[in-house]
Amino acid sequence: MNYFIIVLQKYAQFTGRARRSEYWYFALFSSIISIILYLVGDAMGFNLLYNIYSFAVLIPSIAVGVRRMHDVNKSGWFLLIPIYNLILAFTDGTPGENAYGQDPKGRQGFGAMDYEKPLGVDPNS
Repeated sequence: MNYFIIVLQKYAQFTGRARRSEYWYFALFSSIISIILYLVGDAMGFNLLYNIYSFAVLIPSIAVGVRRMHDVNKSGWFLLIPIYNLILAFTDGTPGENAYGQDPKGRQGFGAMDYEKPLGVDPNS
C-alpha cells in the first residue's frame, strides 16, 4: 500500500524512474479499489464513485507508467506500444544511472552508457 501512496504523492511527475514494485503495486491496489467501487456502485445502482476514482488516478497511472519506461531507459512514448510496454514493465531497470536519472534501487556499476558502447572499442583512446 506504501507504493500506492508514493505514486499518488508524485501525482503528475513524469520525470525520473519508477521501480517495478512501485509500478505493479500501484496497478494491483488501483485495480482492487476499482473493482470494489464498481461492485458497490453496481449494487447501489450508480457508478459515480467508480467514475470519479477512475478519473482521479488517470494522471498518476500514466505518470508511473512513463517513469517505469524511464527505468528501462526508454522514452515514455513506449507506453503507447501495446505488447512491448508490458514486456518493458516486467523488465528489470537499467542498473546505475541512465539518461532519466539515478537507479531507484541505488545500485552501482554499469549504467546505460556502458551498455551502448560498441564492442572492441577502447573508451580511453
